[in-house]
Amino acid sequence: MKNISKFKCFGIGNIHLRSEQQTVSDKILLTADRTLMSDYHHNEFIGFGTCAPPNVIPDWLYKFLFFPPIKTKDGIPIAAPYGLRKIEAQLLSEGFDVLTVDPDHIGKHINEAKVLGVQVMDPFGAGPASSTLAAVLKKEPFLAQYFRILMEKPEIKRAKKHGLKIIVGGSGVWQFRYRPKFVEEHGIDCIVDGEAEKVIGKLVRAALNNEELPKYYEVGVKEAPSLSEIPEIVAPSINGLIEIGRGCCRGCKFCSVTLRPLRWYPYEKILKEIEVNKKDGYANNACLHAEDVMLYGSKNTIPNDEKLLKLHELAVEKCDGVGWSHCSLATVAAKPKLFSEVGEIIKEKQPWWGAEIGIETGSPELAKKIMPAKAHPFKAEEWPEIVRTGMGLMHDNKLIPACTLIVGSPEETEQDLIKTIELMDDLKDVRSLIVPLFFVPMGRLKDEEWFKETQITELHQELLIKCLKHDFYWIDNLIDLSFAGKWYSRLIRPFYRLFVEIIRYKVKKAGIK
Repeated sequence: MKNISKFKCFGIGNIHLRSEQQTVSDKILLTADRTLMSDYHHNEFIGFGTCAPPNVIPDWLYKFLFFPPIKTKDGIPIAAPYGLRKIEAQLLSEGFDVLTVDPDHIGKHINEAKVLGVQVMDPFGAGPASSTLAAVLKKEPFLAQYFRILMEKPEIKRAKKHGLKIIVGGSGVWQFRYRPKFVEEHGIDCIVDGEAEKVIGKLVRAALNNEELPKYYEVGVKEAPSLSEIPEIVAPSINGLIEIGRGCCRGCKFCSVTLRPLRWYPYEKILKEIEVNKKDGYANNACLHAEDVMLYGSKNTIPNDEKLLKLHELAVEKCDGVGWSHCSLATVAAKPKLFSEVGEIIKEKQPWWGAEIGIETGSPELAKKIMPAKAHPFKAEEWPEIVRTGMGLMHDNKLIPACTLIVGSPEETEQDLIKTIELMDDLKDVRSLIVPLFFVPMGRLKDEEWFKETQITELHQELLIKCLKHDFYWIDNLIDLSFAGKWYSRLIRPFYRLFVEIIRYKVKKAGIK
């Protein structure tokens, strides 16, 4: 692999990049749909609003609140989704002529392109959050709408007629297995499922040579890149998100990430990407991404105190603020002193931080069946107490969790639901969002049946209403915290409050008290 630090930069700072030793002259375009090409008012968790369908406010206002277009220059975005940046860096290192473009400006560049790479996260709204909201509101989610809008752009259709090859990748590619007709109708040539660093070059080269591409390429375990084979990004990622590791050691049955090997990035690799995001002043904050940030540098489910503390000391020294993508309740409960120490480091620069948290169930019996290792180093039978302890520590240390619950797991019983409802009562004083999600067959449960709204029982309804009330109770406080200290907070907060009040009114009108 060529040293990516040798790339010359053109355009906005380091946005439009070419290799010094260009070996392939045909242009490769990379893009994603409008809901992914946004920085969500610099708050990553606002991006969850893209999972919703059109609802109680005009679409233009909803788009402004939850996924405004990212800034561009000549159609080139100042930042792009992290996964897209990794593919960009990999292709550049192999000598390809690569350009990442905003979806609304793709027409300016498509005529020069021979290959179009598209990143997807939830292309048909089949993911847990979007499918749940779509089932409740009976409409197609925004993220599914905008993926279809991207693929149906006239300029892409014209380019297809002139030989353009389309390669799709990203965490949502599993959904294409359910939509083979869409794949054919929209001329998608290849779908890549998995970590693509070691395979994307040969697929793109085959596309440029007009060779036949595999319709669905599943990256095998032996093709997973080692740390040295994963390039650092060479242009800013949205909201300063950077990986600190890949894979997960917990093995939850409903998750596909656990099928990948666990690897932790060295400090130097992480700091290089922080510097890339800071260049040209895009992101002075870093969002550290891993399935469990607390496990950074560990070899099992016990946090490594020294490595975790050093990571955060280095990150805070470089940045104005640090956030997390994901964290597990078990690691927080296992090392409360360490968690508090990390929190103190983070709060040197900011009053709070956030992370996505999987509660999934309040039932130890169900936890033992579908996610026994999620409780490690404790026992699955202790899961409800782990949740209460972990959530309490997060509240005390100003970490605001966005939590998920799985509704309708294959082996779920009424008793499981009752215990989850009881757990919700225990969490009412914990500052958090808790979102119930219908079961979607993924990971080792990919052959199970989808949970549908027609299967909702009275206990399911009770759980959903409890979650709704919990979120209503905390939402005003969370809005204030999200925009505290930002110059535009007085301008934008009233719009979010209005949106919440309209939802409250609709809920009350529906008879939910």
